[in-house]
Amino acid sequence: MKLILELSGEHPNIPLEEVKAIIPVYDQNTQVLIVDAPDLNILERFAYTHAAMRFLGECAADKESFVRMLTDMAITSSEPFCGRVKKMVDHGMDTPSADLERLIGFYVNGPVSVSTPTRVFRAIISGGRCYFGELLWELDRNPYHSRKPGNRPFFHPGVMMPRMIRALVNMSGAIKGEWILDPFCGTGGTLIEASLIGCPAIGTDADIEMIQGSRKNLTYAMTGVADARHLPFPDASIDHVVSDLPYGQSVVIVGNLFDLYRQALQEIRRVVKPGKRSVLVTHQDIRPLAEQIFTINGYYEQRVHKSLTRRILVLV
Repeated sequence: MKLILELSGEHPNIPLEEVKAIIPVYDQNTQVLIVDAPDLNILERFAYTHAAMRFLGECAADKESFVRMLTDMAITSSEPFCGRVKKMVDHGMDTPSADLERLIGFYVNGPVSVSTPTRVFRAIISGGRCYFGELLWELDRNPYHSRKPGNRPFFHPGVMMPRMIRALVNMSGAIKGEWILDPFCGTGGTLIEASLIGCPAIGTDADIEMIQGSRKNLTYAMTGVADARHLPFPDASIDHVVSDLPYGQSVVIVGNLFDLYRQALQEIRRVVKPGKRSVLVTHQDIRPLAEQIFTINGYYEQRVHKSLTRRILVLV
């Protein structure tokens, strides 16, 4: 199914990368992707996709081209509909959105209902192009809000929010049924998001309090106390590792932090199946170390606050 995806603008790369890792992308523009999705259910796993439209057409971002496209489509709707327009920051179209919405109402043959439409036809203007489709799906943020760390039975400060964790799991390319390991699982956020997309999750941590807490947050996950430098798994037995590596004094760290990273990366390399991707988050740039052990498939930064920038590595 050919779809137009409207992406979140919260990060320049992460919304794109989590989709590209899962389904084919034909074209892209600012906060817009043209993709081939097997069905609408696949969209539920994406954290930073706001909406999906059935692809109906595209044209240059000017009024004349827009009218010509609508005329050529000759869309008829027996159900009440409305037109909606979203302009991205680099849209490049002078015609006001309200005027474009009126044009949709004029050129689509059928009853218009602004307040209670059954169908929504939507245009996204991005990077000098107009993408037009029928709205099929919108992101429901409520489940993510309900899974906020503070709402769990066990809480520890400094953990990532569920939407970011879900995006990291997606960026690994994990598909349903593949095993995901978090060797620094903390309160179990990665295990929760992996399980929700049908991936069996394993969590280890050197801190017994974290393991006890993660078991409260996710009673059915496989968890246990283990040193990430000596993981209790056979060679090439794990499909993907997704983890936020420790960086502060609030976690159990035995020895030098750099040595921990080096030995943990070597262990991750050992237990992950060849060719499979892992996604690691650090708070310092460890690319010189990582590239000695892995091929770096992607690197992204996310500024959290003045003294904290997450550095996301996609490794193969």
